[in-house]
Formats: sequence, C-alpha cells, structure tokens
Amino acid sequence: MSSTPKIFVLDTNVILHDSNCIRQFQDNDIVIPITVLEELDSFKKGDSSLNYHARAFVRELDDMSSDKLFDGGMPLGPGLGKIRVRLERSYHADLVDVFTRGQPDHAILNTAYQCAKQHPDRAVILVSKDVNLRMKARAIGLQADDYTTDHVKDVTELYRGYRVLEGVVDELVNALYEETHSFPASRLSLDPPPRPNEYLIVRNHTRSALAVTSPDRQTVRHVEKAAAYGIMPRNAEQCFALDALSNPATQLVTLGGKAGTGKTLLALAAALEVRAQYRQVFLARPVVPLSNKDLGFLPGDLQSKLDPYMQPLYDNLGVIRDQFSEDSPKHAKINEMLEQEKLKIAPLSYIRGRSLVKIFFIVDEAQNLTPHEVKTIITRAGADTKMVFTGDVFQIDHPYLDKHSNGLSYLISRMAGQPLYAHVNLVKGERSTLADLASNLL
Repeated sequence: MSSTPKIFVLDTNVILHDSNCIRQFQDNDIVIPITVLEELDSFKKGDSSLNYHARAFVRELDDMSSDKLFDGGMPLGPGLGKIRVRLERSYHADLVDVFTRGQPDHAILNTAYQCAKQHPDRAVILVSKDVNLRMKARAIGLQADDYTTDHVKDVTELYRGYRVLEGVVDELVNALYEETHSFPASRLSLDPPPRPNEYLIVRNHTRSALAVTSPDRQTVRHVEKAAAYGIMPRNAEQCFALDALSNPATQLVTLGGKAGTGKTLLALAAALEVRAQYRQVFLARPVVPLSNKDLGFLPGDLQSKLDPYMQPLYDNLGVIRDQFSEDSPKHAKINEMLEQEKLKIAPLSYIRGRSLVKIFFIVDEAQNLTPHEVKTIITRAGADTKMVFTGDVFQIDHPYLDKHSNGLSYLISRMAGQPLYAHVNLVKGERSTLADLASNLL
C-alpha cells in the first residue's frame, strides 16, 4: 500500500456542510478550486448554517493566506497535509467536447481532472455531496467520494431505544405492578447490558409490563400508560415516548419513525401537559425550500412564504385542541398560550440569537438538519431546557443529506447511552389504517 499522500479536491457543498472539513483528511493534501471560493462568496450573507460555514471557512483561509496558498500549498498543521487554491480556467482537452462551460460543477470537475493528469503518481479524489457530480467524475475516470466524516455507517443497526425481553420470571414482572414498581437492574441478565433510559417490554407466559432502566442503570421501574393533554398512547412505543417526554430528568429526547406514528403529536401533547415546568413551549422545523430555491423566490409576504412549512405543526396542535369542547379550559388554554407566545411555532432559523432557558423545545423533521446544525441547536440549551428532536431518517428532503449523513441519525448514534438522553423508535402507524397501509406498501 502506497504511503504517498492523496489529493482531495473539495466541492463547495462539502465546505457548506462542515467548514472544518479541511482538518478531517489526515496527512493528505487538499485542493480548493477557485470556483469554490466564487460560490462561497454568494453564501457569505445570511443567518442560515450555510452562511455560517461559508463565512467561517473564508475567514480561516484568509488568516492563512500567503503566496504558498496559491502556489505549492500551505501546511495545515502537525499531522495534516497542505491546502492549495487552484486557479484553472481553461478546460482540459479531454473535457472540452464533453461538458458545457459556464457551470460551476464542471469547472470544479475540470480542476480535479487537471490535478489527476499533473499527478499521475498520486490518488486524486473529488469529494462532493452531490451524487450527480460524483457520477460525472467517475464517467471520466476520476475517483469521487461523498464526505463521510460524520456518517452513520449502518442505519439499520441504529439504536431504537427499547428491547423486548421474553421469558422473564414471574417475580420480576410482578414486582413492576407491586408497591415499589421497580426492581434492581442486576436481576436481569441482559447482553448487551441495558443503556441509561432504555425501555423494556418484559414478558412471561402469563403477564407483560412496560419498564425503563434508570439513568444510572441500577434500577428498572414500571412505565405507566398515561394520557398527555387528552392524547392517550395507543401502543407500547407511544407509552415509552410519553414517559421520556414527560420526565424532566431526561433533557434530550429523540423520536424516530415513519409518517403517522405520532412523533410530533406526542411531543406537542407532552409539552402542553408539563407546560407549567417551562417558561415557553417552542416548536420549530427546518425550512427546506422547494426545488432548492430560497424563500425569496416564493410569492407573498414572509408569513405566507412560511405558512406551508409550518402547517403540519398547526395541524397537530388542532388534533390536540379538538379533543376538548370550545368552552373547555384546556381548549381555551391553547389559544391563550398562542396569543401570549407561551406556545410559539416558527421556522428553525428564527431561533438564532435566542436564549433557550427553561424552554420545552421541539424540533420537527430533524432528519433535514446537518450534524453541525443539530450540534448548534443543542449547544444553545440553557438551564432547565428540554430538547426534543423528531423525524424519519429514511425520509430526507434535503438535497445533500441521506439516511447516513443527516443530523438525526448522527444524534442518535452519538448520544445513545448518555444519562440525560432517551430515544424511542415508533413503529406502528396510528394516523389511520389507510395511512399506515400506504406507508408500508407505497
């Protein structure tokens, strides 16, 4: 195996995904096509994570700027390779009749191809999150890879938050229904050992019970089936979800599952049930523009642009409100919370600059966030704040994310086993028989 450092040519979307990406390639060299810098220039202004990454990267490049950056390359530091900006403009003769000029992707492809021709003794790899560009690169004999530093390798093995235990002795199952409603976790011989806040369905030939391990993994306690603001759980997973959502000690909760399993509805119902413990209930979701266009392209004022994205949250709120008559105090309380902004529904980008202290914060459709965006949100959590992320890791709307690279998959894989964290994967669709059938078959 050759020890010669490789050359990685980066696409713009890799930098917009992770502005620290240039430090993730070990001792290999990095090439930034001048076209990438031109594209980053159009992303510098704004409040989204893309704008943040563009600004952060350009500033770092400016700090190390010297003649070496455009010539032989600038060392990135101990144990790392060099970074270089290439100024190619003319297309290689092999590509002139193949790709149309004027497209940034083709200019980046040309730079990678030029590198490969100039360095036949080294592996040159184009790194892009754009699958079409990767296929074009392979069509002309270039190696092309996705940026996989924050990938979850096997999503099918992703932590689901609970397990089923068959053949549990009568004594332990009965203990969950007795006065203590618990027993020492050491009484269960589990392989692998239970994680903090891992839920259990314990069964024997006569009875079954729902349970959860304590954060310190010393105790297994009974999980009751209890309603939240008029919403009654319909299966074991929904019982687990409401338990995690209602437990103030569990400060971070993720709910996964296909459409119609009740993720958002349960999160909102639990938030309303425990609202007295928090200063505000905040529901947010990422805005993934249609056809990858900015909201400014859509007709109408700001509110009319955002309404289609926020409507699913209002729909879930309507389901909860309709559990009660119009003259019911709980029905009136929801309207009052909306008017006083104690219950706030807004795009995720609008939380920037907010102080998230004592807030029950729900992030819907979290699979459309990048790992960096998820980290940014969680690190804004102040004292007594609870964070809830819901989504389906197999239903991605973001053009450069997939089931391996989205923020929800990343969060579940990294947080599993932490005492402040609980996860439940909801399986059974409860929206309607028709919705469940469509989700499974279509």
